[in-house]
Amino acid sequence: MRTVDHFIKGGAGGNAGSRTGDIFDPNTGDVQATVKLAGKALLDQAVANAQAVQPEWAATNPQRRARVMFKFKDLLEQNMDELARLLSSEHGKVIDDARGDVQRGLEVVEFAAGIPQALKGEYTHGAGPGIDVYSMRQPLGIGAGITPFNFPAMIPMWMFAMATACGNAFILKPSERDPSVPVRLAELFLEAGAPEGLLQVVHGDKEMVDAILDHPAISAISFVGSSDIAHYVYKRGVDAGKRVQAMGGAKNHGIIMPDADMDQAVNDLIGAAYGSAGERCMALPVVVPVGQDTADKLREKLLPAIDKLRLGVSSDPDAQYGPVINAAHKERVEGWIQKGVDEGAELVVDGRGFELQGHEKGFFIGPSLFDHVTTDMESYKEEIFGPVLQIVRADTFEDALRLPSEHQYGNGVAIFTRNGHAAREFAARVQVGMVGINVPIPVPVSYHSFGGWKRSGFGDHNQYGMEGLRFWTKTKTVTQRWPDGTADGTGENAFVIPTMG
Repeated sequence: MRTVDHFIKGGAGGNAGSRTGDIFDPNTGDVQATVKLAGKALLDQAVANAQAVQPEWAATNPQRRARVMFKFKDLLEQNMDELARLLSSEHGKVIDDARGDVQRGLEVVEFAAGIPQALKGEYTHGAGPGIDVYSMRQPLGIGAGITPFNFPAMIPMWMFAMATACGNAFILKPSERDPSVPVRLAELFLEAGAPEGLLQVVHGDKEMVDAILDHPAISAISFVGSSDIAHYVYKRGVDAGKRVQAMGGAKNHGIIMPDADMDQAVNDLIGAAYGSAGERCMALPVVVPVGQDTADKLREKLLPAIDKLRLGVSSDPDAQYGPVINAAHKERVEGWIQKGVDEGAELVVDGRGFELQGHEKGFFIGPSLFDHVTTDMESYKEEIFGPVLQIVRADTFEDALRLPSEHQYGNGVAIFTRNGHAAREFAARVQVGMVGINVPIPVPVSYHSFGGWKRSGFGDHNQYGMEGLRFWTKTKTVTQRWPDGTADGTGENAFVIPTMG
């Protein structure tokens, strides 16, 4: 059986210990591989390797670091099909979706290739008599990333592309559920010209996470996962004196105004709610039609669209989504469906009990649809993270605006309308970090930044873009004066705080 090893200083091995975890094939339910799990001893080794290589990498001029990013981008494109197949085989998302996972990470690599321009500081000539002031951005040292199972290519590249382009070394702890693609990315990064030890991959569970959070040589940590764990990572990391960004869960809403293009909205909702089996923090699991007529029309059009959804194995080119990641997650999602029923929501379409012929032990869940969901229901308050769409009916625009604004999560939201004023008002007032206007999944392009509000994001900086650069660097400001040789040497104002007057 295949074993996924750590990637330490340019290859497999290290002080890994004897613990392992199972990697399942979500399509069949069978164990397809094992992954080595480690803790502090292996992390210490990875940190030592990073410390050895990082100063020289930081001293490498930005355009040379950018050339590594350019080469890495080329290698990602050349190996796209291999990466997508590998990703799909462990995660369960269909091949086209897996390609999108890699592509969105690649786009951040493209942004990182422009690091010489992005790292330029500020300069003021003549800030005072003979005084100039300038700033520079310098790397933090060693960064670490802790990433989830649902985007095993994209999210690691969000982190390590920006961190390393800024001059840091990076240690990645990916999800142990689908760890092969992160290791393959590290191999390609090395092939692109990165020095050994600059990017390393360590596998583990909570033991490894805590070792990363506590390690005194790690200066910054980026995390994406559930909100409870994000809060834990943020607090423990900050208490240890680290810079931390921790992205949590979501319950994104899609507002359907009465004037919306209903056919387009339904088409968008089907993809945003059920794509990747709903295992996206930017999925759209709650739809809020404004007015009862709008709700009835929406439901009428959703039903045949759901009925046409094709659920299949992840390698099926005609499948629109595949299985969820493992048996435990399937059980969790189906538990939330039952919870919604128990709370009194109307289960219009029940996806439980779905079996794919020839793959009866696979982790498949059919699409589910709830109507008449209310805000006091736990199934509305919490993230389900599966192929479940909930209809929450609103009477007015103000009611619809209030729902995502008052929810504990504030990751993304979308509004579907032809009314420019309504869209502008909604975008300005809604208390959510990322807004789509007739865009169901408003993940920003690589030169902007990704980040939610409230329990969807802990920390002061977002992922990638210029926000990512600010997170992975520290600012140093220099005030300089060059004596002209005419001073009388009395030092009259030596003990007075200098001013620029």
